[in-house]
Amino acid sequence: MTGNTDRTSNRERSTGAQSSWERVPASAWVVALVLLFMPVIANDFVLFQVFGWTFILGMIALSLMFLAGYGGMVSLIQMSVAAMAGYMVAIFGVSGIADLSLGMPWWINIPLAILIATVFGTLVGALAVRTEGIYTIMITLAIASAFFYFTRQNYTIFNGYTGFNLVVPPQLFGVDWREPMPFYYLTLGCAFLAYLAVVYVARAPFGLVLQGIRDNPRRMAALGYNVVAHRIAAYTFASIIAAVGGILLVWQNAQVAPGTAGIPAVIDILVIAVIGGIGRPIGAFIGAIIYVVLSTFAPDFLFSVGLSAERFNLLIGLGFLAIVFFSPDGVLGLWDRWQERRRKRRDPLTGSDES
Repeated sequence: MTGNTDRTSNRERSTGAQSSWERVPASAWVVALVLLFMPVIANDFVLFQVFGWTFILGMIALSLMFLAGYGGMVSLIQMSVAAMAGYMVAIFGVSGIADLSLGMPWWINIPLAILIATVFGTLVGALAVRTEGIYTIMITLAIASAFFYFTRQNYTIFNGYTGFNLVVPPQLFGVDWREPMPFYYLTLGCAFLAYLAVVYVARAPFGLVLQGIRDNPRRMAALGYNVVAHRIAAYTFASIIAAVGGILLVWQNAQVAPGTAGIPAVIDILVIAVIGGIGRPIGAFIGAIIYVVLSTFAPDFLFSVGLSAERFNLLIGLGFLAIVFFSPDGVLGLWDRWQERRRKRRDPLTGSDES
């Protein structure tokens, strides 16, 4: 009897695993293959500047999406957490400012940078979770603004307005990870792992409790869950993702300065998350690719038609307003609506093709 039960459970697990793979849409496999072989068809500029920047901003926006989408907490501190990690890599590692950088090996300065940035994000979260709605936004924005001015005015630790330059990734396994192709795969791998981590945590007991707290914190507290502790833990998890994205961002730019965590950069992360769709993890990367493409190519287009290149921010702002007005769920919401209308046109009752 035990042997039959074991075989039955094994078959159930096998069937469940197969059904999980079958639930992955074909379009996702196509996108994965295209991204995997992108270096074959794309030049170095597209790999490094467009896709590398997209994956990095997508990770930072993903950390905001996790807090807002699953926790109901709109945090504007994520870019500051990313910049903190970048500063710590420059300070504890190697940079062009030898007087301030400590020159620690990568296997010490990278984990230390992530740890300090995570503690910073957690402490901010411990303050922010005791507020709700607009007050959470304002307190995180105030701390982000204070961090920007502190780094700008402090020359003893953060080197003030200049910041740090020549901050590059270590050459591991004989590979220069700042070359376009290695850097592309590095950012792609980190973004993919961050996406999987968010999807897994969202479906884990912690994520389900966090979503319950988002919907009805009083009921979850009555059931015995520590609402404050879960929200602070959410900030910790999101800060780890933002910290990794911040290190990659500094490696891409080879520098970190107060502008990395400036108010425009803080708002950009919110815009990216909202444009893509703040309810699903993939939305962060969709918003990031839209933002990066506009930021990269719109200035040249505007200049070619006789307009100021600075007006590309106007295009981003108008696009943001249009998406928010027509679809609060971002681009993914527009896609879902189009799919629903297409289904109804096929058959108003069943959604299937008419024979």
